[in-house]
Amino acid sequence: MKTGFRLLSVSARAALSLGALAVVAAPIAGTLAHAQTLPEPMEAVSGVSALNLPANPTIFGKVDPHLRRATAIVNGEIITGTDVDQRLALIVSANGGKVPPEEMERLRLQVLRNLIDETLQIQEAKAATIDIDEEEVTQTFDRVAQQNFGQNPAALEKYLTSIGSSAASLKRQIKGELAWQRLLRRNVQPFINVSDGEVREMMDRLKAAKGTEEYRIGEIYLAATQETKPQVQANAQKIMEQLKGGGSFVAYARQYSQSSSASVGGDLGWIRLAQLPPELANPAAQMAPGQLVGPVELASGYSLLYLIDKRQVLMADPRDAVLSLKQISIAFPKGTAEKDAAAKAGEFAKVVKEIKGCGGADAAAVSLGATVVANDQIRVRDLPSALQDTILKLSVGETTPPFGSIEDGVRVLMLCGRDDPKVESGPNFEQLQSQMEDDRVNKRAQTYLRDLRRDAVIEYN
Repeated sequence: MKTGFRLLSVSARAALSLGALAVVAAPIAGTLAHAQTLPEPMEAVSGVSALNLPANPTIFGKVDPHLRRATAIVNGEIITGTDVDQRLALIVSANGGKVPPEEMERLRLQVLRNLIDETLQIQEAKAATIDIDEEEVTQTFDRVAQQNFGQNPAALEKYLTSIGSSAASLKRQIKGELAWQRLLRRNVQPFINVSDGEVREMMDRLKAAKGTEEYRIGEIYLAATQETKPQVQANAQKIMEQLKGGGSFVAYARQYSQSSSASVGGDLGWIRLAQLPPELANPAAQMAPGQLVGPVELASGYSLLYLIDKRQVLMADPRDAVLSLKQISIAFPKGTAEKDAAAKAGEFAKVVKEIKGCGGADAAAVSLGATVVANDQIRVRDLPSALQDTILKLSVGETTPPFGSIEDGVRVLMLCGRDDPKVESGPNFEQLQSQMEDDRVNKRAQTYLRDLRRDAVIEYN
């Protein structure tokens, strides 16, 4: 399993990904249908009923909602305001700098909580005599620079400095992930056991579900009581506006979601709609990949949904087809009037429609003053969502309707060939067993971290 914000997953089998900067949803490997973990009512989660709390408590002392404690001492180790600022800069950069002032303070508090967790993880690893060599951290940092930026470490350091962060901040995050991963490998993974019978049972379930639709959904869940619903709904709407404006769903899920899926950027994995409550299943059924919906009201709060992908269990996905395409495009001179552009686009569409297959595309382009670009190795799913269904309905030699704008020009895609995907056979026994083990390790890791928080001595400044 790969995570969104952290650099490494808690699983020993995870691969490195630069989530802190890219903050993109990394695909969960395999075809295991993970059950959704939805937030339970507050009483079930925290044992509120056992505390015998009054319905309308009287608060003694003044509570200042504008007071923010920016730093902390965790078991004697200081987290400075600079630490918070530099880590916050990564999130702001990942969202294109489009974080409004009213969201910044809430993000700052969440970053502080993340740094506290990171500190606890490093401390626990050190107590278990697990030390991460600085050379290993540097090697990982260098690999991140090369794999994710295609440039040298010095260039990455310069970039981090330019956004208000630092190489030291990112290296500390790397160190925390490596330490936690190694600790789990020693203290958790050896005690995780998935029997052969459990794996066979899961394989039987997958085979029985063959052909049924599964959805890979991201969720941001915000809990609310009857008294707090108006405020929580307003907060959910603000987050939705930020997401529509280009904000990273993974980053916002990690910072704000109160579901257990927050640690993986809100990714619920592959699920069937029957696993969702009706309030979520109904809008999810109408969504296309890449679409956002919400806030959706639930009995216990609000959810924002993002459809990452959908598929049919153990069936070939048409969107995995590999296409051979030709793009034919024309550009408009700067300052072209909309009326003139529309006329030229109409003429372009007429000529393109008369092209007899891909062999005639180049000659037709010359007569139009158009440009032709060929690509023989593009998957349907890599195209914009709006074009995928259109392309799948084309026969070889046909084109999409023209699309574009005055600024970008007008273009069409012509289908020159298509290699359909093979039927999905599903994970083999070892792959499925590995996925199930990873899932259990991650759940145990969440409990482990919760216990560390409970036992920690934390002073806020």
